[in-house]
Amino acid sequence: MADVRMVKSEQDAAAAFSALAAVDVLGFDTESKPTFLKGEVSTGPHLVQLATDSTAWLFQIGSQPPSDAILRVLRTVLESPAILKVGFGLADDIKRLRAKLGIETVHVVDLATAMKQKSERNSLGAKTAVARFFGQALQKSKKITTTNWALPRLSEKQILYAADDAHVALKLYRHWQDLKQK
Repeated sequence: MADVRMVKSEQDAAAAFSALAAVDVLGFDTESKPTFLKGEVSTGPHLVQLATDSTAWLFQIGSQPPSDAILRVLRTVLESPAILKVGFGLADDIKRLRAKLGIETVHVVDLATAMKQKSERNSLGAKTAVARFFGQALQKSKKITTTNWALPRLSEKQILYAADDAHVALKLYRHWQDLKQK
């Protein structure tokens, strides 16, 4: 939790921008409150996660529009062609950010397809990538995945899960790039 920052105020947004704008690559993901009824339309994303090598920055955008300061940081970082954003299964995240906030996310690598081996039929998930590249099991609780991400206060388990999603993507990307250099 010491390496996770919730971005809620203008001061938080300024600190996040300072850290995020200074890096070449960010881990990126979003979370949305799940829909359970047929035909129900998601109002997500409700949380945007951006991770540097040392810190995960979580932006709660819930059911209400984010403040101008938070929206400005998200727009500037996500629309920056100078900052690479990496994550797994990002097509829906990008589409929802565009629909909800008008953000045109650019310079993105979806690791689900980029890291996939030719022999694999399906895209690669974070759990499989962690097992392949690090020989470890990534714990992704279905119970946490399907929680309400639109809540005004997230639980510690939700916060850690969300931070891990973005951070794991960045760690995998760095490792994958290192292997390509060898």
